Amino acid sequence: MATLPALPRTLLLGGARSGKSTRAEQLLADRPDVLYVATGGTRDGDAEWAQRVALHRERRPASWRTAETCDLEAVLADTADPAPVLIDCLALWLTSVMDECDAWDDEAWAARGEAAVQRRCEALARAWETTGRTVVAVSNEVGMGVVPATAAGRRFRDTLGRLNMAVADASERVLLVVAGQVLTVKPATG
Repeated sequence: MATLPALPRTLLLGGARSGKSTRAEQLLADRPDVLYVATGGTRDGDAEWAQRVALHRERRPASWRTAETCDLEAVLADTADPAPVLIDCLALWLTSVMDECDAWDDEAWAARGEAAVQRRCEALARAWETTGRTVVAVSNEVGMGVVPATAAGRRFRDTLGRLNMAVADASERVLLVVAGQVLTVKPATG
């Protein structure tokens, strides 16, 4: 991939194992200080997940810092830290939000979960739009896959699709990664 300059807000979308995280890291590879925000957390007893996390850590430059958090609004609002931010990823952030809001349960979704998740997504989109930091975010493009068999799966797919649209609208550049190849969806502006 040719080196692309980091812009204030870049969103990289792609399917599972498409190379989107690697490509996002390459966008900031020339920066000695990057705050890598990992939203996946730990999953006790899941050896395969631990291996994935370890591979991501090994690939990052030693000078980069890591924050394991889903408080993305606070990270984006932090003006005291001038380092660029790489968020990996919005789909795992949404999973955490849906867990917190009990949004996987149909009754809870109808009663309060949908509104709570929507408020969180809107807050994140506003924080993304107003951040003064250089930020690159990774997210899964789930709208091209199989229609999920469950209502909870469909609500996750639909909610992530709407979140991706809001973040893309507020981004200077949007890239789609397919089989490790970067396609420009929204060219750099400015």
